[in-house]
Amino acid sequence: MTENPLGYEKIQKLLRDFAIPSIMATLVGSLYNIVDQIFIGQGVGYLGNAATNVSYPFSTICLAISLLIGIGSASRFSLYLGKKEPEAAAKAAGNGISLMVIFGLAYLIIGEGLLSQLLKLFGATKEVFPYARQYAGVTLVGMPFLIITNGMCNLIRADGSPRYSMTCMIMGAIANTILDPIFIFTFHWDIFGAALATILGQILSFLFAVGYLWRFKTIHFEKNHFRPNVKESLKTFSMGISSSINQVAITFVQIVLYNSLTHYGAQTVYGTDIPLAACGIVMKTNAIVLAIVVGISQGVQPIIGFNYGAKQYSRVREAYLLAIKWNMIISFIGFLLFQCIPQYIISLFGEGDELYFAFAVLFMRTYLFMVLVNGVQLLSSSFFTAIGKATKGALLALTRQVFFLIPLILILPLWFGIMGVLLAGPVADFSAFLLSVVLVQRELRRQKMLSQEEALLT
Repeated sequence: MTENPLGYEKIQKLLRDFAIPSIMATLVGSLYNIVDQIFIGQGVGYLGNAATNVSYPFSTICLAISLLIGIGSASRFSLYLGKKEPEAAAKAAGNGISLMVIFGLAYLIIGEGLLSQLLKLFGATKEVFPYARQYAGVTLVGMPFLIITNGMCNLIRADGSPRYSMTCMIMGAIANTILDPIFIFTFHWDIFGAALATILGQILSFLFAVGYLWRFKTIHFEKNHFRPNVKESLKTFSMGISSSINQVAITFVQIVLYNSLTHYGAQTVYGTDIPLAACGIVMKTNAIVLAIVVGISQGVQPIIGFNYGAKQYSRVREAYLLAIKWNMIISFIGFLLFQCIPQYIISLFGEGDELYFAFAVLFMRTYLFMVLVNGVQLLSSSFFTAIGKATKGALLALTRQVFFLIPLILILPLWFGIMGVLLAGPVADFSAFLLSVVLVQRELRRQKMLSQEEALLT
């Protein structure tokens, strides 16, 4: 059993080694969705793109499940390693892997059984429904593989192999990108071909991830480690719930946001279609910045968790503040781009009339005005999850989306019309930022006192 470098290596080097592969993996995931849409749009048409959009909630729910189990089990794994309890770490990881399999299969069975009802609930029209049913029916087969892969990647990072984790994600995305045009344009399998390319890529990633079971550096698995344990499972859920809830909340926010834009847009010269089209572009653009922030968050989590478990509180503080620093740098670059050249960014997504570009520029500049501090809430939520304080992690995960943004989207337009919908974004971002700063400062002060007490005892 080798000593884990998370406890002694320089924090700056650790964050670079862990965060860069995580950033690459999350960026690939974001870009892969865009590329997938391009191929389907060209090969199948707008009904194909509509079918993938209607089917997207299945992927959102899948990600929420994988975060619930993956982040939860990886956080407990890191804490046990920090406490030098490899047996407990192995049980936490093994139980988490068993949960991934159980939940993945259950999700597949429920999804396929309620497929038609769920697609109608997600908004499938009569024209889109046949495409959506075919696409979702096939992609659901890949969901168990996706849940296990995403969950395993969190454990692999926590074991000190972030590059292997990145490889798992990238290999599947590359395979999908290569197979998409072959299946759609060469074999003329249309929407079925796109779905098949997706699950084959997921299976390839799954095989890479499962192959790591025999390569863990800090633990050694025994058969009994994979026996599901109710108590351990509940603790895993408690530590992964904040990330999972945040994913579900994002989906709910999108529904409220789209309906508000349609309602208040109809009362302006922009109508209903322009606000919705502009919103899609702004969200996809911001998703690139958020993917980098999420990568930093995932990269720093095992560092914080291990050192908190080892009672090396100064390293916990250093890791968190360094992650915040890099988040601010990335966010500042995003802020400059969104404020200075929004028209160029928007033009990358296609053409439109003068009214469309005017609103899209206004939307981007206003809604993303506080992007500079947007990632602080996300990083702070992961910080509390990593140190085992799941309640505070869940609270911060909900602040921006549920406690602030949704009420603001519903209230501000009553006075400011559609402009109120746009203003809801920066107001929610700044409010969540302030709450994050207060909670994290208290925690860091508490850890400083604990560190002083430890020093006195020694």
